[in-house]
Amino acid sequence: MDNPVPPRAAGPGPRRRDRHGRGMRGPIAPPQVPLAASRAEAFADLVQDSVERLERRWPQLADIDFLVLEVPHLDGRSFNDEAVPLGGTISAREGRPARVVIYRRPVEIRTKGRDERAALVHEVVVEQVAELLGLTPETVDPRYGED
Repeated sequence: MDNPVPPRAAGPGPRRRDRHGRGMRGPIAPPQVPLAASRAEAFADLVQDSVERLERRWPQLADIDFLVLEVPHLDGRSFNDEAVPLGGTISAREGRPARVVIYRRPVEIRTKGRDERAALVHEVVVEQVAELLGLTPETVDPRYGED
């Protein structure tokens, strides 16, 4: 008896579905949907939004690098619960621009929702930019401290 459909050869890659057509499927949401963004990506977006808001008033911020790190490095220091920094600055050195660092995990721990997190991120960015520029936070952002 002739079989018009040859059997499928098993490939070396992983099977995407089991023999009943169930199993692994595609992603739950497409990559451009916020559901697909990780917490770290969402936090970096909050920092970027805050920086863009400040750059309209302070164009010199384009020369500063803004970084997001998970946690501050200890470097021989110990932090108690009250003294864990939320951000920091690194002055410009030969050939390297000044940097503002925001620490993601300490900020996330102190906030409950996205709006509260966005407000705290902006507050930390304003404070660090003010320290780097030698100004008061109220000068950097007149709405600083308003809630």
